Amino acid sequence: MAMTLTLSLSSRGRGVEIVKILWIKSELLHPVDKGGRIRTYQMLRAMRRKHHVRYLCLDDGTAAAEAKTLASEYANEVFTVPFKPPSKGGMRFYGALVANLFSRSPYALARYRSHSLRAHVARLAADVDLVVCDFLAPAESVPDRLKARTVLFQHNVEAKIWERHVSAATNPIKRAYLRTQWHKMLRSERAQCLRFDHIVAVSDTDANTMRRDYGTRSVSYVATGVDLEYFRPRQERKHGGGRIVFVGSMDWMPNEDGIRWFLVEVLPRVRDTQGNAKLIVVGRSPSAGLRELAARSSVLEVTGTVPDVRPYLEDAALSIVPLRIGGGTRLKIYEAMAMRVPVVSTSIGAEGLPLRHGEHLLLADTAQEFANAITGLLGDPAMGDRLAHAAASHVEDNCGWDSVAEQFLEQCLASPCPPNSSVQDRTESISRV
Repeated sequence: MAMTLTLSLSSRGRGVEIVKILWIKSELLHPVDKGGRIRTYQMLRAMRRKHHVRYLCLDDGTAAAEAKTLASEYANEVFTVPFKPPSKGGMRFYGALVANLFSRSPYALARYRSHSLRAHVARLAADVDLVVCDFLAPAESVPDRLKARTVLFQHNVEAKIWERHVSAATNPIKRAYLRTQWHKMLRSERAQCLRFDHIVAVSDTDANTMRRDYGTRSVSYVATGVDLEYFRPRQERKHGGGRIVFVGSMDWMPNEDGIRWFLVEVLPRVRDTQGNAKLIVVGRSPSAGLRELAARSSVLEVTGTVPDVRPYLEDAALSIVPLRIGGGTRLKIYEAMAMRVPVVSTSIGAEGLPLRHGEHLLLADTAQEFANAITGLLGDPAMGDRLAHAAASHVEDNCGWDSVAEQFLEQCLASPCPPNSSVQDRTESISRV
């Protein structure tokens, strides 16, 4: 079990000890175009200014050509391990899904298993103070008995996401398969959480879930952040007419599900009273079906990848987060708030954020409630301005990345709780999975 380090990081440059960090992830970060990458990129960039970051990741060959060169923005040293999982949609992919029926690990984790990555972790961790496993995917490649303190950075409670996929599925065969993946994820996530000295979650809700469901004793949380210099209004808001914007990666199933639900159940109700209402979906990799729907519709625009989301936020009357599935926290909410755009979200969409309904945003969970919240804001721009002003003040006071990164490192190095398990506990936990 690694010894707990107790370093003071609060002096901001006056005699601060340099911490050597090995950061492990399943991918390079560029393009920095989705929530998990944004959170990691911003935190590492802040840490690199004061400490030494050694970045190790899998590389499946699909990263942007300049991704490794640009990694110098957030790491002092960069190491990549070649990795070739089956491409989604191909015969190898479906074969792997079938083969996974006989595996004890869920496919979402098994596909990232790499003996080469594990060997690199063991070698590169020999002379660092802290090992951070970013997301659950590469966790199996972190050996036991490392000298350095080990931390699992949990952006979500993954099992909770799979549980919600089961609840949302309507096809009985798909639901049965998802149920097996959920149960496997629940067992695997618990086992991996207990192997690390400390867990950092991104919300108090997620941290409490891991304490309750997994028995983790050493877990804390650090709220998400936002780039306050970048997400700053460049002009006075025009209220956007009836333009409703959604910003998020469309290759993430919860986003696809949420937008489908909004288009079918919510937008027609909005247009019954606000006939000029239109949805603009801004995010990478929208499905062919969604693109085809936009091509036939005058009330839906799908942009795909854009170089800058700010113009779409500036032109919008409001931003929506209609998620029915998900976990962690929502960067898209804080980015819209920093841009002074009012937000309507489901409770799941804003889960874990320290925000209050009616003060910082509007929360609505049924289709009719969601539609009422939107029509209320479209019909009363002054109410939207009040929400947007209060939300922007909250974000500016609490959510800068430098502060978030400092809190993260302090919790990694000097958590007040005992480590999550002994080596014996870890071994027994894995044997039960």
